[in-house]
Amino acid sequence: MNAAPKLNDSQSTGQLAAMIRLARPHQWIKNALVLAALIFGQRLFVFHDVVLAVIAVVAFCALSSAGYVLNDIADRAADRLNPEKCDRPLARGDITVAAASRAAFSLAAIAAVLSIVLGGEFVGIALLYVALQFGYSLWAKHQVVIDVIAVAAGFVLRAFAGGVAIHVEVSPWLIFITFVLALFLVLARRRHELIALGDDAVAHRSALSQYSVRLVDQMISIVAGATLVSYMIYTASAEVEAKLGTRHLYLTAPFVAFGILRYLYLIDERNEGGDPASALLHDRPLMVAVALWVLTDVALLYF
Repeated sequence: MNAAPKLNDSQSTGQLAAMIRLARPHQWIKNALVLAALIFGQRLFVFHDVVLAVIAVVAFCALSSAGYVLNDIADRAADRLNPEKCDRPLARGDITVAAASRAAFSLAAIAAVLSIVLGGEFVGIALLYVALQFGYSLWAKHQVVIDVIAVAAGFVLRAFAGGVAIHVEVSPWLIFITFVLALFLVLARRRHELIALGDDAVAHRSALSQYSVRLVDQMISIVAGATLVSYMIYTASAEVEAKLGTRHLYLTAPFVAFGILRYLYLIDERNEGGDPASALLHDRPLMVAVALWVLTDVALLYF
């Protein structure tokens, strides 16, 4: 009986690189949202809570990557028709479906172990996230409006997970602002898809047949305004001042305003709304605004 052929060093390296790209590590920046409860719960310098929060971030990185892999398996045929997604490992044939399935299982197993370490409530949120990902891949992403709400709900679950991990009550303000901000980012992605794919948009995502650039622009205007106004109200709220011990949180509003307006500029003038994580990592003004916002929040809340 002949033994299975062994991969040479270059093939093994190529497979590893494909596996890494399949997990989309650049998207892990989205899971920084898990740390929001740590910062705004004023636990940033509590070592035990920092450790738990980091474990929660790693768990969601593994969980979200498992979701990306499963989504790529399901969408590999459609991705081959997309000029921006045809370079993904499964669409290119750099990795087999069987290997990708094993990677998804391994990532899910890591997330499961870490979730159990963080306790039953965190496990519950992780299971809700998994159910949401399956529901999105199998049904929601084909339904107009429901598709963007489903993705935004995933961000809300990240925010909840951060609070549950360190046993801090998550503010309704954090949930609402997270939700409308996520809607803004997802709608910007839909706009980018409509423009980039043109007549092929429907073949890639059936829900896109129900959208138009004009409609999405109207939706973006609504949720962008809601994000900025709700954040301003939050920072000026007497309730928040009493809870956080500072009445100067409104000083962070200019960074949020700049970030939203800069992103609107990127999606409208440069058509760069296809990948929020990539936009943040590659646009220096946006990156500086986010960094200054975080640093100012820390300074006001802790010093």
